[in-house]
Amino acid sequence: MAEIRIRNSNDRISGEQNVKAFLDKQEVLYEHWDATKLPQELQEKFILSDEEKAQILSTFDSEINDLAGRRGYKTWDLIALSDATPNLDELLKKFEQVHTHTEDEVRAITAGKGIFIIKGTDDVGYFDVELEAGDVISVPEHKAHFFTLMDNRQIVAVRLFIETEGWIAHPYADSSFQKS
Repeated sequence: MAEIRIRNSNDRISGEQNVKAFLDKQEVLYEHWDATKLPQELQEKFILSDEEKAQILSTFDSEINDLAGRRGYKTWDLIALSDATPNLDELLKKFEQVHTHTEDEVRAITAGKGIFIIKGTDDVGYFDVELEAGDVISVPEHKAHFFTLMDNRQIVAVRLFIETEGWIAHPYADSSFQKS
């Protein structure tokens, strides 16, 4: 279940309803899917064949289509990252820069853990949303954020897009942002 850490106070928010209420105020969509629907052998697997990726997408077909229908997403794919991913550190450096998009950035975590760092309202500042299997988040267009892996450096996630070529990151310079 997702947990939030407010960076300027180090306060933590946990519990599905509390997390959802906080993210609603920040205009960030949060939902939870049943990750145990996946076959056991895929629940902790981070190196996936094309057939296994297709199986994961098929397992969550109804959830993906429901979310896509409600939010206007037209295409989706699956990303799997782990220490076995070629050039993982270089890839993470690209992810770990505050940026915005001209469409939502959506992740439905099916295995592993990840973290979105999001710029909230002025009274909140930046906050971390720590995600695990079953958590679904949609950071709205033009909202400053970035995504990275947690200490375990393993994640499998469904990504949904409005534009068929996927999203493009636009750098966001912010002197108030501090890595922590």
